[in-house]
Amino acid sequence: MSRKRSLVLAGIGVTLFAGAAAAQIVITDPAVTIKNAVVATLRQQVLDTATQQAASLRRMARRLSAFADLSRYAISDDDTPKWRIHVFFGDEFLYANPFNAALNYGDRDGAAFEQVARRRETPGAELAGFDEEGTGAEAAIAAQLATLDAADSSIIAATDQTGQLRYNGRKELAAIEALETDTLDPSLTQGSTAVLDKISGAGLIRARQQQARIQFMTGIVEQLLVDNKRARDTEAAAMNMQLERLRYGRTAGASLVAGAANDLRSWKQP
Repeated sequence: MSRKRSLVLAGIGVTLFAGAAAAQIVITDPAVTIKNAVVATLRQQVLDTATQQAASLRRMARRLSAFADLSRYAISDDDTPKWRIHVFFGDEFLYANPFNAALNYGDRDGAAFEQVARRRETPGAELAGFDEEGTGAEAAIAAQLATLDAADSSIIAATDQTGQLRYNGRKELAAIEALETDTLDPSLTQGSTAVLDKISGAGLIRARQQQARIQFMTGIVEQLLVDNKRARDTEAAAMNMQLERLRYGRTAGASLVAGAANDLRSWKQP
């Protein structure tokens, strides 16, 4: 009897333990739940944005030639301005051929300019022969020599720069024509990388053209500066003569009149 009672009690204990184990309490944290919801929402937004970007890239990757004929944008060779070349061979010019060649290919040392420019005399001891009263004349001659030096330097630099730009311009024209051919290619096999390469090539050509334009403008500015200096020196010389006349004109005129009157009074028939 006691044995049966023990078995019954043991069965009741196992049943109670199993029921307690099955009846666990669920614990929830509102902060964690909100955090997980926000993260899930952000992930969905990132996924939607990436999907839209991929769709846009696929549309951008499609070539324009699939929708329109690009050959209508091509420029014929007759409409493209060519780089003009100064003729320097043959008998068309007798004396300017070296300088024309320099305008086509450049002349870094200025040898071609020296062949067509008038030779300058090198100043020597004559400048040292001025006394204290001749400092004004020495300064005037030195200013004129400085103007000639500036003009020579500007002309040589501009000639060399113009020749190099003209020579490189023909290569640039060939690059533009090649880029035009590749851009107007109606083939659909070219990928986005090829299109980006063409855009990079166009940007490079544009930068080179801007650099060439700045170099041309620099040469023009240098010539204008030399012309302005020459005009300024001329006006300064005229103004100095005017000031000298106002400063010493009356005394010089009186001396001239007095000397002429004395000469007339003392003049005799030879």
